[in-house]
Amino acid sequence: MKILVTNTFKRSMKKLHSSQQLKLDEAIRQIQNNPYIGGPKLGDLLGVHVYKFFIFNQLILLAYLYNEQDNELTLLAFAPHENFYRDLKKQIKGREYIF
Repeated sequence: MKILVTNTFKRSMKKLHSSQQLKLDEAIRQIQNNPYIGGPKLGDLLGVHVYKFFIFNQLILLAYLYNEQDNELTLLAFAPHENFYRDLKKQIKGREYIF
């Protein structure tokens, strides 16, 4: 499976400590093993899946796209729940993704 990463995702990753990075890597492996593990979104975020996991008692949401035809996983963003969906809509607005 090919994994693509957006610049937003890369910037967020740089801010993590090594122990937090391990938890994120574990979540990404879970998604790789089962790309439909995250809940599918509707409306403006149609085609986006969101996987929820914890990093030291804090709920983190990880948004991604899965292209079954090309077997590609695009990691869009991850953050705590506060304003997550609003920021995600801004990020993907104006971009065309193939679902």
